[in-house]
Amino acid sequence: MELSLAHPAIKAFLCGSLSGTCSTLLFQPLDLVKTRLQTLPGSGRVGMVTVLQSVVRTERLLGLWRGVSPSFVRTIPGVGIYFSTFYSLKQHFFQDRDPRALEAVVLGAGARAVAGVVMLPVTVIKTRFECGRYRYSSVLGALRCVCRTEGPAALFSGLVATLLRDVPFSGLYVMFYSQSKASLPTVSASPCAPVANFSCAVLAGVLVSLITQPADVVKTHVQVCPELRTPAAVTLVFKEHGLQGFFRGAVPRALRRTMMAAMAWTVYEQLMAQFGLKA
Repeated sequence: MELSLAHPAIKAFLCGSLSGTCSTLLFQPLDLVKTRLQTLPGSGRVGMVTVLQSVVRTERLLGLWRGVSPSFVRTIPGVGIYFSTFYSLKQHFFQDRDPRALEAVVLGAGARAVAGVVMLPVTVIKTRFECGRYRYSSVLGALRCVCRTEGPAALFSGLVATLLRDVPFSGLYVMFYSQSKASLPTVSASPCAPVANFSCAVLAGVLVSLITQPADVVKTHVQVCPELRTPAAVTLVFKEHGLQGFFRGAVPRALRRTMMAAMAWTVYEQLMAQFGLKA
């Protein structure tokens, strides 16, 4: 079957997967640094550059891409599922008009909830790869090891914290992104469209990354130490680091999430336009 004849939701999946592939490969080092910052013991202040230098010194330059395999396994289908769900929901409920602000929140949150739950087992493995405490040889081997030693339920550790992070992130992101785009002059058919889309996506990403940072810190602790539950992880972070502990890794995460989301949405919308579909 020719791609041009494929169902629009399949086209949205393919566009999302391609956009996720590009952004994951480029920004994986920031994700690794963020995870290392969040799982450092003690309450001393350690900066992003210090962790970066430490990884390069002990694990060489390629060490910055540790965990890229599970990131690909998670992101390629995960972003595809997110965008195809987003497109399907939007076409079903808002075929004749653009969603309003609160409707955009629900639309983005719903799409992210579906993708987040489906891809959570790989997210757990990715987090463990990046933290440096586990020595898994492959994604498949890690999945088998966790199921054998901790039980399948461990692959869904951090579900609550993940949803508390990702669902508000995506909902608010779609709202900020769509509203900022709506405030601009119509540029969808002009050469400036990618720049306008990227700028709106960066603005939305910075705002939402900071809002959801505490949930990301809690999620990381739960997935690295599966015996922890979400309330216990919140208590642990506060006890060890105080309120500022909930914002550990905020800079690399904000950089990564902002640039990844901006690139993903820009590439997605440009590819969908090539298919003659409204993203």
